[in-house]
Amino acid sequence: MLPRWINHYGRQVGIHNLVVFDDNSVDGSTADLPCTTYRLPPPPWKRGWGKTRTRLVNGIAQGLLACNDAVVFADVDEFLVPDPTKYEGLLDFLLARPEVPVIAPLALEVLHHDRSEGALDNDHPLLEQRRFVKFSPGMCKPLVKRVPARWVGAFHAIRAPFDVDRDLWMLHLKYADLPTLEVTAERRRAAHELEGRGHPRSFWPMGAEVLRRRLAGWTSDADATGAVPPFDPDEPDIDNLIEGRSSGSWQSRASQVQGLDGSPLRQRPESLHTIL
Repeated sequence: MLPRWINHYGRQVGIHNLVVFDDNSVDGSTADLPCTTYRLPPPPWKRGWGKTRTRLVNGIAQGLLACNDAVVFADVDEFLVPDPTKYEGLLDFLLARPEVPVIAPLALEVLHHDRSEGALDNDHPLLEQRRFVKFSPGMCKPLVKRVPARWVGAFHAIRAPFDVDRDLWMLHLKYADLPTLEVTAERRRAAHELEGRGHPRSFWPMGAEVLRRRLAGWTSDADATGAVPPFDPDEPDIDNLIEGRSSGSWQSRASQVQGLDGSPLRQRPESLHTIL
């Protein structure tokens, strides 16, 4: 995912504005990146993995906001894409909203329908190879901020009110390739069991077999006769999706698991055909 992530965000905001956090990778994937890379010291960390990561990113984000208009946090499989029919890119979108302090995107899970689609070919645009998406209400995270409000809750929440913007989409590629998903799921499950990473009610404890079955269920409508309709950003009900918590934070009220289970399968918009 990392080369695709750097190419995408480098085109959007410039390579010199990217910062990659390397959490102890061992495959050399961050050795020669053309952007700033910060390699985390090995665990165990005094505050644990989740709190340490959040504190680190919040601190650096606050520093960056001293000399930048906005900061974006995105995992290596998360790609922010403004509606291509309305905006030239992420900068164009942000310039159109100079006063909005925190923005969350409409989150779309890009799904691998492995009964009709092969493994990803990294020499070709990804969305040429993947046709199906699902709206994921639990992944509508406050990824863009202009104010030093702290991210909490594994970056699914922030200590400031925000809304979901229908013109900004987040393409989540976790489920975009079944072979990659199976390898990653087993690594995540091991990290959860050995180091306590990830929430017990999240996808972290789920192994390859569980996620393989879920992915097959999410794409089952593509096996039936009749066309799957295209995704319409006006379709999802987001009016009451974000809620304030007694802790002083705001986040989506939807669960990652049940929220995705309850969303209908859709075809990706044709305008995204060559975006990634």
